[in-house]
Amino acid sequence: MFTPNSIPYQQQPGFQRTYRQGRLTLGLFFPLEAFAGDTPSMLDQASLAQRADKLGFSALWFRDVPLRDPSFGDSGQVFDPWVYLGYMAAHTRSIALGTASIILPIRNPLHTAKAATSVDQLSGGRLLLGVASGDRPVEFPAFGVDPEQRDSLFREYLQVFREVQRSSFVPLTWSGGTLEGADLIPKPTTAEIPFFVTGHSRQTLDWIARYSHGWISYPRAPKTQQLIVESWRAAVRTECGELFKPFTQSLYIDLTDNPQTPPRPIHLGYQLGRYHLISLLESLQEIGVNHVIVNLKYGQRPASEVIEELGQFVLPNFVLST
Repeated sequence: MFTPNSIPYQQQPGFQRTYRQGRLTLGLFFPLEAFAGDTPSMLDQASLAQRADKLGFSALWFRDVPLRDPSFGDSGQVFDPWVYLGYMAAHTRSIALGTASIILPIRNPLHTAKAATSVDQLSGGRLLLGVASGDRPVEFPAFGVDPEQRDSLFREYLQVFREVQRSSFVPLTWSGGTLEGADLIPKPTTAEIPFFVTGHSRQTLDWIARYSHGWISYPRAPKTQQLIVESWRAAVRTECGELFKPFTQSLYIDLTDNPQTPPRPIHLGYQLGRYHLISLLESLQEIGVNHVIVNLKYGQRPASEVIEELGQFVLPNFVLST
């Protein structure tokens, strides 16, 4: 952990559990509960995470929401993402631990790198790092960041983040600091931590395809999402040839007791029964979606029931064989 690693990021355990070309897997967003408003209870999260791990879900996903903004209506999992990642790493064994996403411009890139490589090492190579430029107006003045500069800061901080993982004692200068005569440790378990740009983060799709290891986007109707996935695959082919770079999306669900309930649109997802959920996920797999992060916020049933039903009846259709 004190010198750079030559193992490709594709061999990282978290990446291998979550991504394979032509296949779709399922993950879960924290909080693992249904709740109204912007303040979840955060009860029983460790036991639910352990159950998700045992059932075979591919990943658990964490948010980076440092400040409560009631007008935004979402406080994520409340706790700091790095602290909570460490907590859940200690309570789980094999499931990947993802961020969707760490807001790069409001954090010193060395702090981001130190936290990320620490979690990656302590979890045994399970960290999948979603990164973003940020979209909450209240955060930028609070952290002394010019929101009009967040696109350039995103690129700059990402470069620093990557370089200190892959090199030792490399001198670096960026707009926020200078590194000379010192090194960032620990190094990650692979050459670098797999990272995924979320949304466009004020970058072009070609730039994302060239530099990121994958793309995290938003839920859309399958026919519309197919066009987005096709544009992503085309950009990756142009920039990187046949290298596999996965496509991930979120999906809010309100899973009903009746497995035959037809889909009814809700915010960024559907109320539906499991038969139709399986059909929806199969259609997403067919168009090239590689991972779906399920969000339970708008559900009507206890999260424990939904996770059990998903694990027993839905997940077996979308587990990668070893």
